[in-house]
Amino acid sequence: MSFQIETLSALGENYIFLISDRDLGLATVVDPGDGKLVSKALKERELYLALILNTHHHPDHTGGNIALQEEFGAPVIGPMKEKGLIPGISRAVDGGDVVTFSTLRGKVLATYGHTDGHISYYFPQLKALFSGDTLFPFTCGRLDEGNTDQMWESLKTLRALPDDTQIFYGHERSETSAKFALTIDKDNEALKARAAEIVALRKQGKPPMPTLLGVEKKCNPFLRTDQADFRKVLAKSRIAPEDADPEAVFGLLRSAKDHFGQQKL
Repeated sequence: MSFQIETLSALGENYIFLISDRDLGLATVVDPGDGKLVSKALKERELYLALILNTHHHPDHTGGNIALQEEFGAPVIGPMKEKGLIPGISRAVDGGDVVTFSTLRGKVLATYGHTDGHISYYFPQLKALFSGDTLFPFTCGRLDEGNTDQMWESLKTLRALPDDTQIFYGHERSETSAKFALTIDKDNEALKARAAEIVALRKQGKPPMPTLLGVEKKCNPFLRTDQADFRKVLAKSRIAPEDADPEAVFGLLRSAKDHFGQQKL
């Protein structure tokens, strides 16, 4: 089977993902916030929608569910803890469950924090993680409903995946997030190199997608709050004391990001 992952830009800063089996002419869509955009893309590629996957209930990730379901009859899979909030949901899943499309088997990961029931989808055969609003380049999702302990546990779950995992994330916030990371960890050579790559891609109008987990482990401050060398950096920046526990450090770092440039990112 020949699979392809395509990124669709939508709603200003959102990303929607098409996973297609070109041999069968079928596709899965992840977080279709804009149903018309997805329908148009499917028709242009002569694909039929077989499955809709939602990571969480926010309308910019689920807004196209009903229209696409009515047009294609595709079932909607979404988080168990938010099943009453997911339009058109057919099956509710949680961490440890499996979703299938063609010959692909995707693992459902519980990644609570951004919302109370947020989930992510990991497809080992594609080396692809669809992280929704949990993990982004240089940052993590804001805590709209969950708490810092939940988000830190979720990030540890994602961090445990293989380094060559490709991360497909829900929003474009890379440049601002890189600026924040650089204010804290300005001597991190891997961070500086990746930030420069992203600036160059954005100037070309290209999404810096996907990002590799192995790169994020070196560059993303939110994946490093339990690492001794980075805790020294945070202490020097007066964000968190060096002897604080990782959950507390994470919470202080998330608070600093929330107020960076007076924007909630």
